Amino acid sequence: MSDPHPARHDREPYQDKRSFLQKVAEFLHPGPDSKDELIETLAEAEDNDIIGPESRAMLEGVIRMADMTAGDVMVPATRMDLIDIDASYDDLLHLVIDTAHSRFPVFERDKGSIGGTLMAKGLLKLQRAPELNIRALLRPAVFIPESKGLNDLLREFRGNRNHLAIVIDEFGRTAGLITIEDVLEEIVGEIEDEFDIAEDDGDIFGLPDKTYRVSGDTLIERMNEAFSVALAHDDVDTIGGLIAHEMGHVPKRGEQFVTAGLKFTVLHTQGGAVKWFKVAPVVPAAGAASAAPSGSSAAASASRP
Repeated sequence: MSDPHPARHDREPYQDKRSFLQKVAEFLHPGPDSKDELIETLAEAEDNDIIGPESRAMLEGVIRMADMTAGDVMVPATRMDLIDIDASYDDLLHLVIDTAHSRFPVFERDKGSIGGTLMAKGLLKLQRAPELNIRALLRPAVFIPESKGLNDLLREFRGNRNHLAIVIDEFGRTAGLITIEDVLEEIVGEIEDEFDIAEDDGDIFGLPDKTYRVSGDTLIERMNEAFSVALAHDDVDTIGGLIAHEMGHVPKRGEQFVTAGLKFTVLHTQGGAVKWFKVAPVVPAAGAASAAPSGSSAAASASRP
C-alpha cells in the first residue's frame, strides 16, 4: 500500500545564481559592517560618479535619521509660537503674518496646556463668520515623547495627516514641537519656502505691520542706509555675520537681538546661518516706513494686505 503522505522530494535546492566574478568581487570587497562604513561607501560612490552629490546626501540623511529622535530636531518650547485661545482676531492675524507658519499650537490659560492646533487658513472662516468660536476650528493636538524615533514619526505623519506634533518630556511637560518639514529636512536638507527669494528680487521687504523682513546676507552698509543707523564691524560684512558675532553663536529661529535701536528676530535659518530676520524699531517712530530704500521692494510690499 502506498504512503498517503509521500515525502516531497521535488523541491529544488537553493542555487546561488551569482557569477564567479561576482563571488570573487564580493569576497575581495565585502559590504559595509556599520553605518559609518556605509556612509563612507556612499562617499566613494559619489567620488566615482556612480551617484550624484544630492543622491548621496539624501541617502546619508536616511541612514543618519534612523538613530535620531524627535528631541534631536524639535523646536524647543521656549521658541514655540503659540496662540492664546482667548486672543482677538487681530492678534491672531498679526501672529500669522509675522511668523508665516501654517499651523499653531493653541493653549488656554497656561502655555503648558496645549488644547489643540489651529490651521492658519482657519482664520478665513473667522473673518467671514466672526460669531464662530475658535474652539470649533481646533484640531486635536498630537503628543509624542522626546524619544520618538524619526522613522516612526514620519510614518505616523503620513498616516494620520497631522503634520505637527507636540513633544513632551519624561514628566509630561511640553518640551517643544516638531513638524513633518523638520523630519523631511533631515533627509533632503533645508526645504525652500516662502522666505526663499531669488537674490535679484531684493533683500529688504516691508511687512503690513510696518516691520521689515531682512535677508541675513544684506550688507551692513545697506542696512545703515536703509534704517539710518551706524552698524559697523571690521571682521564681517553682512548683517547676519554681525548679529552672530555679537551674540557669540549662530542664532536659531525665534531668537532675538537688539542693537542700534533695532530688534532683530530670527525667522529662518539655513545651512548654519540666518536666512531671514524680522527687523523692527525698538521704539517705532512716525516715519519708520520711510527708512526703506526708495524704489525698493520693501516700499512696494509694505502696502500689501
